[in-house]
Amino acid sequence: MADTDEEAVAADDDALYVLTAVLLTPAKFPSVLGDDYPEACAALGMAPLADGYGLVIGQDGDGARWTVVIDDVSLVAVAIASWDCGMEYDLSPSERTVVAALPGWPLAVAVAAPNVPPPHDPHPDLVDRPPLAPPDTTIWGPAQRRLGADEIALQWAMWREQIDDSTFSAQEAQGPQEAQDAAGDASKTDAAASDTTPEDATLATPATPAAASEADETPPDDNASDSTSAGGTGEGPQTGHSGIRRVLTEVRAYVDTPPPLGRVRSSFAPGDARTLRADGPGWSLVARTDDIAFVLLDDEPGEVLPVGRGPELPGLLEALDKLAVRPS
Repeated sequence: MADTDEEAVAADDDALYVLTAVLLTPAKFPSVLGDDYPEACAALGMAPLADGYGLVIGQDGDGARWTVVIDDVSLVAVAIASWDCGMEYDLSPSERTVVAALPGWPLAVAVAAPNVPPPHDPHPDLVDRPPLAPPDTTIWGPAQRRLGADEIALQWAMWREQIDDSTFSAQEAQGPQEAQDAAGDASKTDAAASDTTPEDATLATPATPAAASEADETPPDDNASDSTSAGGTGEGPQTGHSGIRRVLTEVRAYVDTPPPLGRVRSSFAPGDARTLRADGPGWSLVARTDDIAFVLLDDEPGEVLPVGRGPELPGLLEALDKLAVRPS
């Protein structure tokens, strides 16, 4: 490909060696690009069309990295489905479907085309914009946080089995003040209690997630003083884990004021459940409509904070599912 115009993608089959493809739609987009669909489109300089795009990622004959944006979403969807089933599929977009040919790759790609030079960015003289590049995920930030949420949604059973439901149930069986007092004690122990975070867990190394429950939806504040977190006096309400409390407040606000498209998404889960994904400034939430939720925060690098169902989470998840974008 000689430049970034549409004509740069030649009709000839050898113009681009396709390595992979991804969808860029309101219901499914690379989360490293943004918290919602318009933000992900903006990262590529594309308008957030309602039907979305397909991103075809590959190399030209010189080995240069290119991302070809096409408007034939169904073609890319069929190719991805075929590859996921282990079937071969020749993804060859028609020139008339090409919206843009962008230098670089927005995602990390571990493979390369055979018999061409190693992947590299096109020569600066051949492009009119800086090449796309994957976000730096070696440090914790929004992209890493969203990738962590992707991992939890994909490996839900593995993360879920690390949570002991009995600790949630025991806490929820207590009275409101007892729950608050025990929650404060648990914030200094290894016991999972009502909206507590007794253990740290990181996505970088295998670990047990920090446990939290949603009884009264007021997790204890990890930053509270010892006299408050000990919970021994029973005087006044516990302040709660500020990060989880903020996430739950912002998620509830989505129900009253729908957020940007793609900020809340719903996908298939076993049985009659749905997997919910919600993102916001500095946070990501992954949940099953019939189960608990997990929260990740920019402010707490690598930590995974489970939130138990409690009395209100089921209704909140049901409301989110009704407004969420679903794959067509």
